[in-house]
Amino acid sequence: MSAIVLDDVLKRLADLPSLPAVVMELLTSIDQEDIDITVLAKKVSHDQALTAKTLRLANSSLYGLQVRVTTIQQAITYLGFQTTRNLITASALTGCFAEGRCAAFDHKAFWRHSIGSACCAKVLARRVRFNQDYAFTAGLLHDIGRLVLVSSYPDLYQQVLEYRAANDTYVQDAELAVMGVDHVQAGVALAEHWNFSDTMKMTIAFHHDPGAPDAGLLATIVHVANAIVHALDLGRESDDLVPAVSPVAWTALGLNEECYLQVFRETELQYEEITMILMG
Repeated sequence: MSAIVLDDVLKRLADLPSLPAVVMELLTSIDQEDIDITVLAKKVSHDQALTAKTLRLANSSLYGLQVRVTTIQQAITYLGFQTTRNLITASALTGCFAEGRCAAFDHKAFWRHSIGSACCAKVLARRVRFNQDYAFTAGLLHDIGRLVLVSSYPDLYQQVLEYRAANDTYVQDAELAVMGVDHVQAGVALAEHWNFSDTMKMTIAFHHDPGAPDAGLLATIVHVANAIVHALDLGRESDDLVPAVSPVAWTALGLNEECYLQVFRETELQYEEITMILMG
């Protein structure tokens, strides 16, 4: 088994699929206020597949709009710029990475888990009065480093999955044992390469360690959402292990048992529809 170093991963980021230019623009402009929405709406509209997916999401029960949205401009009007930007990003990301390079890696299970985490993070965020759109995107992206490793090192990742099965261990432990780097490090590297906001980078970095000093509330939300979605088995992964929930994170959210039961129900309800749209 030949371990790799993070520098190797960084060198290979340039060979990864790039997001549509307009999505890159949306990601780098996350903290800008003076952005021309009309121009961006027009640019997105040139990508018909992206537009179609985004509008289907906007019209889904996730947002419960009373009107039917038929253009990106309308989506921005009714849902707001932040929400629409996150929907466009979600739509672009789920079609961005090539499938089938690593036989043991279940691409569909990966996205089912990520979409489940996104839905659950959004539901949790509403309960603790945190920005729901940000939580949705962070839930969707938290494990993106796995796709970086699978795309860049398919043969080595095959060994990771074989090691995990043989030793009944967590993916992260198997990655470190076989590759010497894990999906958290690869995810942070991609987040920097793609100019994600600092908040998003921190969430990817600390979603397994929400008690770390720099973790922040979003990492806490995603940490709990990730565990819930593993427990609900929304990814439908074979021999999936449910990660332990950090007591720090559990306490920080301050929700009671009844709240969590509602969170489970809402997550499952939204998940089915959103998965059909994003993976359809």
